Amino acid sequence: MADDSAGADGASGLESRLAAYLAEKLPDASDVRVDGLERIFGGASRETYRFVLRTHRDGEDESRRLILRRDPPGSLIETDRAVEYAAYRAFYGTAVPVPEALWLEEDGNRLDYPFFIMEELAGLQSSAQAAAPHAAKLTPQKWSILGEISKADPAALGLDNVMAAVAADECWQRELSYWENEIDRHELCPQPIARAAIRWLRRHPPPPAQRVSVVHADYRTGNYLFDEEGTIRGILDWEMAHLGDPLEDLAWGLNPVWQSADGRVGAIATREEAISIWEEASGLRADPEALHWWELFSSVKGQAIWVSSAKEFTDGKNQDLILALAGWLMGNRQDRAILAAMGHHVS
Repeated sequence: MADDSAGADGASGLESRLAAYLAEKLPDASDVRVDGLERIFGGASRETYRFVLRTHRDGEDESRRLILRRDPPGSLIETDRAVEYAAYRAFYGTAVPVPEALWLEEDGNRLDYPFFIMEELAGLQSSAQAAAPHAAKLTPQKWSILGEISKADPAALGLDNVMAAVAADECWQRELSYWENEIDRHELCPQPIARAAIRWLRRHPPPPAQRVSVVHADYRTGNYLFDEEGTIRGILDWEMAHLGDPLEDLAWGLNPVWQSADGRVGAIATREEAISIWEEASGLRADPEALHWWELFSSVKGQAIWVSSAKEFTDGKNQDLILALAGWLMGNRQDRAILAAMGHHVS
């Protein structure tokens, strides 16, 4: 299938096809139009577009800013769009702020690839630079929201029906095997540092999960939106969400690659602050040895993502330049994080 998102004519074609789809979903509306369709680059496993939906209903013109998340022809992370969509639907209206997910379309014939549509949370910030001035306000919010995710009941949310079950004592093995396989499949050159970490992780398994929880799996700076007052308005990018050990999420947020130059995790909090807030909010304990295991694992997982990033770009499956840069720059940073976690001095 041709990718009709490329070029001016392609964007126009995608707009008209998207409008036709939305007209079917909104039978009580007339003059359904899609305006300003714009690609947002940088996504790992979905093509993301923003647009304005315009309709006429009950004698009035209406407009709403929406997001289209479409499967790409090539993706550095293979994920299930139905799981991501279900996570948004499950947490909408809870203590975990997320945008409203509206429609899921599994039929790839409608827009060439499966997709889903959700509301856009417009006019908000996500960068580490923008977060820094609001550190005192963002810190308790960010880590307590993660605590809410960790203590949420997957069955009560209906997510146990769409996320694969896992036993408490098998969470670590499933995740480590998955990401090791990603390195096996995508490495362009040997990864001796990551391989050494994998051997250590297998020889020193962590204790069983205190509880099997929903794991966001990419809970970090850049994946939450906040307003000019420093209030978090949305948690994004649930494409890797799964059931597992909640320490996986905590460790990922503590990973050194997200730290500021002064060592603040997520560029806003001290390590001790983040852990303490999460423990209080989740009702769980961050056992130091178990957390160390998951922190080292997070660097292996990160390296697998950067390796996959470089592979997708090199193979020409995805020409987003951010993939090439991530594969090179972030891969080096992740190797250093692995060495530091394993007790080796890195200059």
